[in-house]
Formats: sequence, C-alpha cells, structure tokens
Amino acid sequence: MTLQIIQESLPAYAKDIKLNLSSLLNSSEHLTEQQLWGTMLACAMASKNANLHKAVLQSAEKKLSPEAVAAAKSAATLMAMNNIYYRFTHLVSKEDYRKMPANLRMNAMLAPGIDKLDFELFSIAVSAINGCGMCMDSHEKTLTSKGISKETVQAAVRVAAILHAVANVLEIENT
Repeated sequence: MTLQIIQESLPAYAKDIKLNLSSLLNSSEHLTEQQLWGTMLACAMASKNANLHKAVLQSAEKKLSPEAVAAAKSAATLMAMNNIYYRFTHLVSKEDYRKMPANLRMNAMLAPGIDKLDFELFSIAVSAINGCGMCMDSHEKTLTSKGISKETVQAAVRVAAILHAVANVLEIENT
C-alpha cells in the first residue's frame, strides 16, 4: 500500500484529514525534505498503524539517506520509552522521582547520525503524539534556543497531528 492509495482510501467523513494529508505531501513549508520525511516516518511509527508505517517508509526511503531513516526510527523508539518515563515523573505527585536518575540508555540522541536539530524535530513530533508535556517542553527549548523557528516546530507537530489522524482513520476502517 502506498501513501497515494492510503490517501485515496480515506472515507468521506475524513475529508479534512485527506485534504491535510494531500497538503502535507505537496508542500513542505518550513521543513526541509529530511525534516519532513524523517518526521513523517517517526510519526507513522509512533501512530502504530502497520499500513501507514509501511507506506511512509516506502516513500521515505526514496527521499532520505539510510542514516536519516535510521535516525527517524531511533527517535520513534527512544520517545516510546522516554515519553512514558518522563510523563510518569511529571504527573506523579512525589517530586522524588524527578530527582532520581532515569538510568535509560539514550545514546542515539547524542549521536543520531544526522543533524541533531532534525532529530530533535522528529522527537518533539513523536512526543506530541505520545502526550509527554515534559519531553515536548525540553525538545522545544532545545530547538528554539538553537535557532529553529517556532513555525518549523509547529510544522513538525502539524505532521504529527495529520499522520496520527490518518492512522486513527485506518484503524477505525481496519485498512
């Protein structure tokens, strides 16, 4: 299944999602090609729909270097772990947990194999899908303090919102 087939298969009730996906695929305002496709791949993985993941991966592999594909996958998997842990430390009432070392390996964040700010964009988008406010704050501060515009951050999160909505429709329709 391709992204085009997925887009065409979206039902009438998801017309807005279909239009947003079309817009995303035809314009990458504020995002480089690597930022767009890496964010799309990381978000497709985070959205947990196998058909969407395969379709995005198929397209992304044509647009991204193998290192960028690996970095997007690393961002999705690391955020799957980190978002749970840091959401817990943020939401639990005892501050003691926030002071304890996480003891979670995150070496890929230090050396992702691509521009670190692109990896941060992938990570903030996945963190938005996973609902971890602490991680979103951390990635947003890093990005904007290093010169990434708020519009670029918003564009990455917009990718997350659209792909997550597509995944939800696909799950509902069981396609």
